[in-house]
Amino acid sequence: MEREFTEQELVRREKAEKIRELGMDPFGHKFERTALSNEIKEKYADVDHDAFENMDDEAIVAGRIMFIRKMGKASFFTIKDKGGSIQIYISINDIGEEAYTLFKSADIGDIVGVRGKVMKTKTGEVTIKCLEYTHLVKALKPLPEKFHGLTDIEERYRRRYVDLIMNDESKKVAFLRPKIIRCIQNYMDGQGFAEVETPILTTLLTGASARPFATHHNAQDLDMYLRIALELPLKRLLVGGMEAVYEIGRVFRNEGMDPRHNPEFTEMEAYLAYSDLEGMMNLTEGLFQSVANNVFGKMTYNFGGNEINLEGPWKRVSMTDAIKEQTGIDFKKEMTVEEALKLAEEHHIEVQEHEKSLGHIINLFFEKYVEETLIQPTFLYGHPIEISPLTKKNPEDPRFVDRFELFIAGKEFANAYTELNDPIDQLERFEAQLAERDLGNDEANDIDMDFIEALEYGMPPAGGIGYGIDRMMMLFLEQESIRDVLLFPTMKERN
Repeated sequence: MEREFTEQELVRREKAEKIRELGMDPFGHKFERTALSNEIKEKYADVDHDAFENMDDEAIVAGRIMFIRKMGKASFFTIKDKGGSIQIYISINDIGEEAYTLFKSADIGDIVGVRGKVMKTKTGEVTIKCLEYTHLVKALKPLPEKFHGLTDIEERYRRRYVDLIMNDESKKVAFLRPKIIRCIQNYMDGQGFAEVETPILTTLLTGASARPFATHHNAQDLDMYLRIALELPLKRLLVGGMEAVYEIGRVFRNEGMDPRHNPEFTEMEAYLAYSDLEGMMNLTEGLFQSVANNVFGKMTYNFGGNEINLEGPWKRVSMTDAIKEQTGIDFKKEMTVEEALKLAEEHHIEVQEHEKSLGHIINLFFEKYVEETLIQPTFLYGHPIEISPLTKKNPEDPRFVDRFELFIAGKEFANAYTELNDPIDQLERFEAQLAERDLGNDEANDIDMDFIEALEYGMPPAGGIGYGIDRMMMLFLEQESIRDVLLFPTMKERN
């Protein structure tokens, strides 16, 4: 493919060839450094300028040139590494004419290595006085202007590598995400859970209501899907006696994209034998508070235009009580589907054919009148059975199930159950899902007969929960778009 280069790009390619003619590789080799920029600046932050006269501390650093001020036979430049940036003073008298000529051909964006003496300028800036200069990598494309960066937000997501170079906030988010994941793992491990891995490829749609991504297994000539949830394999492990398991993994849903949704996203699901809904509530409060304390050292976060306080105890409210509080309608009392449909019509709520059941109508009222009002952390429990095919019935009112969703700033963060372990009931629920599919619900679950068979061996009573990890990241990192907490979000093709 023939490419057109800008004048700057052509000049940089010529410089790369000249470096090669000098017997050096313009794209470098291994380079051993002794410290990162932030480590050096922190170590010498409180050392006075004059004290360096009696010090011979050296450091070897490497990074990308972000600023150059050339001044004849001496110059200043700044390099950036993963820890931050540090100023370099370079002089022909210290490194010789040949090395200084090589430095003068450097461009912003090049990657270089420096061995030098640590010092401080008269203005108090920790600086390295270069004693040995090593060219490492010639950047063939110029970086965006320093004060503008990637101003096109779509290009920031599309060319994340440039965004990370130019935007310290993006780099901060990128490094904090794995710290949060590690904290989650440490917390779950400390609660006695075992982290496991389950298949991404599957032949059935189970564990959630979502459209799938389809693929094909050539060797077996078998149509397959990318998983939409982690649930059923993990519950099989409870049957096998593992008792407390969790998985953090990618799931895939062939749906739309918006600031809260990406077609592939990270989920954590956890299942605990002999637990229930309350056990999952306690686990969840502890998890969020552990991340808040151990990673950030604070309990309040600005998210969705609200100040969110994660201190407990968190509010707990039933779905029917929450609807009654907002509308005055009591769906807990006995009501026919016809009565519910009439209420929906009076409140201008559109009901699809497959939603013409009391449970679906209750959920539609919740979505319209309640969801966005749940600002501070709230456990919303008591969902209708029709929208919860994998959940144990409430023993006091079988129209509802032992399930909760965690809402923060009007957004769902987790979904938990007292798990259904009755294989007869489970099969009936699966069959009801197929009936919904016949009525137009293309997100209904398949029947997983192997899972039914697993339940027939006996699964202990259990609590289970699924967390949207990316949404947790949005809260803790105080970001309003899921794309800002994913290094490589799904993007539309360029026109």
